[in-house]
Amino acid sequence: MKVLIGVDESPFSNAAIEFVQKMSWPAETRMIVVSSLAPEVSSFGAYEPAAAVKAAGVRERIRELQGDLVERSQKTLRDAGLQAEGRVIDGDPREALLEEARRESADLIVVGSHGRTGLEKLLMGSVASHIVAHAACSVLVVRRGMSKGAGRS
Repeated sequence: MKVLIGVDESPFSNAAIEFVQKMSWPAETRMIVVSSLAPEVSSFGAYEPAAAVKAAGVRERIRELQGDLVERSQKTLRDAGLQAEGRVIDGDPREALLEEARRESADLIVVGSHGRTGLEKLLMGSVASHIVAHAACSVLVVRRGMSKGAGRS
């Protein structure tokens, strides 16, 4: 079984990792921890070369921080006796996680939920909602606090 776990810097992501860590999984289940580096939205770099260089440095620092997050998540899962690997990928998390799940032939995608509703959800979008609506495999959306109910056998 392959389980793709989408992570970001939020506590909701931590809840998803904790939930997965505490669950019982079939032998040989492979956890794939993925963080997505969203594309840049600004176009000021075309007019200000110095600003573009500075933005590239910031982007690389963000990639490093996401790499640290993925490594910590992998370690948490490995410490629980699970097989885990991870990567930072490029793209909007909604589509990048779906594409990675397709590429890996994942059986399950696990994401945390920020719990946005109403106007906030409309304006900011929802990675979890998009993945639930478009994934080719099963999706588990973990709400913060759900990890307390999981138990490993």
